[in-house]
This record gives sequence, C-alpha cells and structure tokens, in this order.
Amino acid sequence: PLPAGLPGDPDPEEAVSDDSSRHGGRVRGFPHERGNWATHVYLPYTAQEEFLELLELLVSRARSFVPSLAAMEEFHVSLSQCVVLRYHWIEPFVRSLRERLAAFHRFFCVADQVKVYTNQNKTRTFIGLEVSAGHFQLLELVSEVDRVLEEFDLPTFYKDPSFHISLAWCVGDLAGRLEGQCLRELQDIVDGFEESEFLLRIQWEQIRCKSGNKYFSFPLR
Repeated sequence: PLPAGLPGDPDPEEAVSDDSSRHGGRVRGFPHERGNWATHVYLPYTAQEEFLELLELLVSRARSFVPSLAAMEEFHVSLSQCVVLRYHWIEPFVRSLRERLAAFHRFFCVADQVKVYTNQNKTRTFIGLEVSAGHFQLLELVSEVDRVLEEFDLPTFYKDPSFHISLAWCVGDLAGRLEGQCLRELQDIVDGFEESEFLLRIQWEQIRCKSGNKYFSFPLR
C-alpha cells in the first residue's frame, strides 16, 4: 500500500463523504474510496458565445417540460466510461494513452441531433447533441482507448456508442417527459438557429484524460 498523504490525495473528510446534496443530488456510480481515482477520457469542447446562446434557448424550452433541468457548465464527447484507477496506475495509464493516441490527426465532427439519454443506473437524465458526422474517427479513437483500458483490466466503452455533447441534466429518469413533443421542439430550435450548421461543425484538437483532480492533454497532429 502507498503511504497516506500523497500529492493529490483527497483529504480524509472528502474521501469518506458522499453527500449527494453537495453535488446537486447526483449519485455516484461507485463509492468514493481513498486511493481510488475516478478517471475519464474525452474530447473537450470550448463553447463559443453563440453555442451558449443556443444552449440557453434549448434549456429554457426544455424547462417547460422538466423544470429541474440544469445546464452543463463544461462540454465534451466521451471516449471512455468513468473508471477507477489506483493512484500508482495513473502515470503508466497516461503513458500508454499517449503512445496509442500519438498518431491521430485533428478531425471534424458534426453534432446537430438532439437526443435524450439516461445513465446506466437511471439516476440522471441528459439532453445532448448527438454526433451525425465523424463517427468513424471517434470509433477509431475509442478502439485505442479501449486497448489501454484492457491493459489495466478496466471496463471498455459501450459497444454501440452514441457519441454526444451533453447540454443539460436532471436527477432521476425523466426521459419520458423530454422525448416526443419536447424533443421535436428542441430539434426545431437547433435546425432554425442562425449558422447552426457552421456552429455545430467542431474541429477536435486534443484528447484529455481527467483522473481525480489531475488533467492530462494529448494534442492531435
């Protein structure tokens, strides 16, 4: 076992506390345990002012169906599930990712299809923009990330992933309220938004890995 108090270790109070009220009622997918670092590989998206305007329109309309919806503050496309790494695995895990992702070039995606998602244990519901072009390149990236996950005996990504940028979320399984009429209205907003075709064509320039409070960046060529 590693000695206590390593740099970046959560303090003891933080490590044992799992009060859902401190993070908007969200429920963890796995217990927060000292020495376990929640880890996620993704493509970060920096929102432009126009994107935030579109987000505001979508969330405002969706709240007429589900008032508890909250807008996301950060945006990304996931390339892995959230998995648990032991502290001493982080460095070799990141090194392996860097080697496998080094050959990839920058590429474009189009994310313009509004879709409703729930997490695996149905504790949260999301509204997202699904990728409609660029799927093949994303699958290639996931294939390499999966190989690294397998090296560390960690769960790989979903079999038939729906790549998307999450826009808003709420607690519980409220997909039934957001699908149908709400979804149609949200898609109309996206389709009618000025320059949405240009706005939602995204060039990916880097991959990022977040492990606990540590961030690692892998620039695309």
